[in-house]
Amino acid sequence: MAFNIYLCGVGGQGIGLLAAALAQAAARSGLEVRSCDTHGLAQRGGVVSSHIRIGADALTPLVPEGGADLVLALERLEALRGAAQYLKKGGKVIYYDTAYQPVSVRSGAAQYPSGEEVAKQVGAMGGEVSVVAVADIRDPRMQNSALLGRLAALQTIPGLGAETIEEVLKEIVPPAALEENLRIFRSV
Repeated sequence: MAFNIYLCGVGGQGIGLLAAALAQAAARSGLEVRSCDTHGLAQRGGVVSSHIRIGADALTPLVPEGGADLVLALERLEALRGAAQYLKKGGKVIYYDTAYQPVSVRSGAAQYPSGEEVAKQVGAMGGEVSVVAVADIRDPRMQNSALLGRLAALQTIPGLGAETIEEVLKEIVPPAALEENLRIFRSV
């Protein structure tokens, strides 16, 4: 049975690095991996998503709607949207608690969800939520290391350990940001 992961956020947050680290770590752990990215209007602050499917049963890279075992999100509203579309009953949502308000919220046409609303709605879908927030992150693009740290601490993906994720981070994170990313990864 495939383990399906849907990753989402807003352009510029580091979804590409998050997805690459996760897919490479899974492959290095001997797991069969299929993945793909969708960027949309990423350069304009639009939604960015990636799909990762792990296991021999994963014949295509796209996670089917309602089929994600895990939704990883770098933003609260995107966590809720990703869960609504992709989370399967009994799945988990791990999201970084930050807010990038879309135009509809800024103009007053819509309301931005609170953390309690996200937990309530995901719970109603039969899912479970884990919220990540690190007080002293100097660069928001390092939030992806916090998500990876929580994912590793919870042992969310069968067959994928923290050591392997850290090994991959050491290879793909730029040297100037490596120590801070590792500190964040280990602290969550």
